[in-house]
Amino acid sequence: MILINILLMSILCCLDSIAQEVQTTPYINPMDIPLELSGNFMEPRSNHFHSGLDMRTQGREGIPVKAVADGWVSRIKISPWGYGKAVYIDHPDGRTSVYGHLSALRGAIATACLDAQYRARDFSIDLTPEKGAIPVRQGEVIALSGNTGGSGGPHLHFELRRSSDQHALDPEALGIEVADNVPPEIIGVRFYPLNDSSSVGPYPAKAVGFAAQGGAGRYALKAEDRPTAYGTIGMALHTIDRYDSGGAKCGVRSIAVFVDSLPVFSTAFNEIDFNTNRYCNAHMDFGLFKGNRMDYHRCYRQPNDKLRIYGKEAAQGHVSLVPDKDHRVRFVVLDASGNRSELTFDLHGATGAEALEWPRPALEGSLFPYDRENILKEEGVRLTMPALALYDDTYILYARREAFGRLLTPVHMIHDPLTPIHSNCELEIDLPSGFPPTLAEKVLIVRVDANGKQSAVGGKLKGGAVSAQVREFGGYGLMMDTIAPTIRNVDLKADMAGRSGFSIKVTDDLAGIDTWKGTLNGEWILMEYEPKTNTLTHTFDKHTRAAGKKEFTLEVKDDRGNAARYVSTFSH
Repeated sequence: MILINILLMSILCCLDSIAQEVQTTPYINPMDIPLELSGNFMEPRSNHFHSGLDMRTQGREGIPVKAVADGWVSRIKISPWGYGKAVYIDHPDGRTSVYGHLSALRGAIATACLDAQYRARDFSIDLTPEKGAIPVRQGEVIALSGNTGGSGGPHLHFELRRSSDQHALDPEALGIEVADNVPPEIIGVRFYPLNDSSSVGPYPAKAVGFAAQGGAGRYALKAEDRPTAYGTIGMALHTIDRYDSGGAKCGVRSIAVFVDSLPVFSTAFNEIDFNTNRYCNAHMDFGLFKGNRMDYHRCYRQPNDKLRIYGKEAAQGHVSLVPDKDHRVRFVVLDASGNRSELTFDLHGATGAEALEWPRPALEGSLFPYDRENILKEEGVRLTMPALALYDDTYILYARREAFGRLLTPVHMIHDPLTPIHSNCELEIDLPSGFPPTLAEKVLIVRVDANGKQSAVGGKLKGGAVSAQVREFGGYGLMMDTIAPTIRNVDLKADMAGRSGFSIKVTDDLAGIDTWKGTLNGEWILMEYEPKTNTLTHTFDKHTRAAGKKEFTLEVKDDRGNAARYVSTFSH
């Protein structure tokens, strides 16, 4: 109990220091609408922890976005992907605020962005103005909210970072207030053998763990459930958080584990280093997160997990069970507002004889040590995995599926897509024997999912093969793309008087849109690409709004070099 109280006191001291910092950091909310979240800081996402707050915008775009404090624009990044249209503002307190998925920029920021795009003759830019060149005041409207980039719906992605190293920090700990009086939810617990001599007992029926029951911060397992394991094991906790506004599943802020009153593991989700953020895949049970949408946090560290979110407990989550003894396990979970939930249960240490009665999964495939380079080589395919591409030693399976549809090769089924890969691996797939050299540059690697759907990966010719960098296991094969993109007019009319701009629909058969170039009377113009709607849009600007008759030309190429051209004339 003394150690538990010491740990909880340290957490409370941390929260108290955060509270003191809030008092001296007067950030305002970036929008004048009720603050509701669809995602919070360090919520587990696909291949990363979420680096900020996703603020709802009432299902619409165009809400004014304001600077949360005085400062100066340090970066303007525009891309069809990621944060879409994003603005970064440095503040005198040593932090940077980030505003992503914007629909439009405003004022001097918009002017600087447009000028940079015309200088580069490119929609995608990454501009870093000199310090103080574009000053902003707290409350100044810098942009309008939107749905650009990798956004799945209209919202504002907001971050606070430490300017010196660009590590993301929790905005709620720094003064952005979100109503939250709801303690975290604890949903279930799992157990994992951590060496060859350890094993865990079966779960009830077809469950993947033991379900927790309770609420209002107090949880237990069902009376009839009796978790049992043998040897040294690790645990994982399925836990989430929600805010007073309800609805969205969000992430918790800390997890602490005690066994027989001794602290054995803790993790605190307070800071993101973008260089290590993908290790989220090591922390979460990746298979259950991706395959079952379950947020099981590993409360032990996999061998190749370089996250700096873990406590200094000597056990580091490795729990050695005493045979024929019940061990008292306690999980303590806090959210960003300090709301607390606990799960308490007994974990029985089995005897060796009991453990021998449990079914063990068959080990199939080739063992790939995580800390060495590994090469999978089968007929027609090679995968080279650098050292530390895996999070732990893994048995890798290979299978082959017959070609179908437009596939030029069999589908090479390389292990299980629910096993994560951390770093890029080189995948080489051989061209079919006797394939015409003149068409080889039109061939690309595609990924084939469990339903047979193909998506472009790309790649380059390498001898008699196509080579590409991949970061996922799964099915892969070769296809050929000789079909040019399709260009379709949406709303460009012969008379554009009084109109603010026009849009063109661009789609591609397989490889995907790679480059595009729009001109008016031979001069480059800005065409904004939105891949979610397959549209290129031009808004008349200071370079193009002059009246007169104009010829518009659009040239589009896909990733295999297939090109299409569209020409139209209009008056404005």
